Amino acid sequence: MKRKGTGPNGLVIVDKPAGFTSHDVVAKLRRFAGTRRVGHAGTLDPMATGVLVIGVEKATRLLGHLALTEKEYAATIRLGQSTVTDDAEGEITASAGAIGVERAAIDTGVAKLTGAIQQVPSKVSAIKIDGKRSYSRVREGEEFDIPARPVTISTFAVHEVRQAVAEDGTHVTDVDATVVCSSGTYIRALARDLGTDLGTGGHLTALRRTRVGPYGLDGAHSLEELETSLTVLPIAEAAAAAFPRWDVDAEQARLLGNGVRLQGPELGTEEPIAVFDPEGRFLALIEERDGKTKSLAVFA
Repeated sequence: MKRKGTGPNGLVIVDKPAGFTSHDVVAKLRRFAGTRRVGHAGTLDPMATGVLVIGVEKATRLLGHLALTEKEYAATIRLGQSTVTDDAEGEITASAGAIGVERAAIDTGVAKLTGAIQQVPSKVSAIKIDGKRSYSRVREGEEFDIPARPVTISTFAVHEVRQAVAEDGTHVTDVDATVVCSSGTYIRALARDLGTDLGTGGHLTALRRTRVGPYGLDGAHSLEELETSLTVLPIAEAAAAAFPRWDVDAEQARLLGNGVRLQGPELGTEEPIAVFDPEGRFLALIEERDGKTKSLAVFA
């Protein structure tokens, strides 16, 4: 049932089901919340499941900052086959097989893809090349290159390695892993690159995002649950969980509200800082530059 009037104000942590785009989820939340002012902090491919952070009303102004936070995934990589999309949704382009691939070789390949690396995003992606989406260029049969970009893989941990037979009879190896990474990392590109390094080809067969910044699956809700009871994390709680906190006195709060740049709290961080007044109200997101505050978004 559509809710009338002003929608709730905060974050909704969704456990996205497979087969839904991030835009599909936003459309549903607009209906559940009764407002069009809804957005998401970082997309998930339709095949993927798990944590999708949705902002409602004023909380949409947090999303650009939340999108830059660290993310965690549970992934299954299939070695022995390559696809056009680097995941299971794309057409198979090569079936080299993975017979004889040792666990030690997999661990060595994973180690090469851990830390600060240069990653070429998957071609079937929303990356823009000269103003045009990469996936559109692929559909039109264009030949093009995507420049590598820096990403950080904090954790790439292999949990299980299994032998399997694919539908076309190819003997493959499935690798279950946990990946913790910076914003902008393509997990399917990690699968592709691991397969390339091992000479087998590789693609992603399952992906579940288990965390975005401080928001994990333990606080996520299914679309069915949210349609029945819309659970919203209040914007103040959301900001306090995601960003360093600065509690100011009444005079500092008044000055910040008037756009005055104050002496910063010297928290030693380049992250946005959440500012709260003496009553615990969330006032603003700021950044600290050269010892002074600069407002990024004002909420009160």
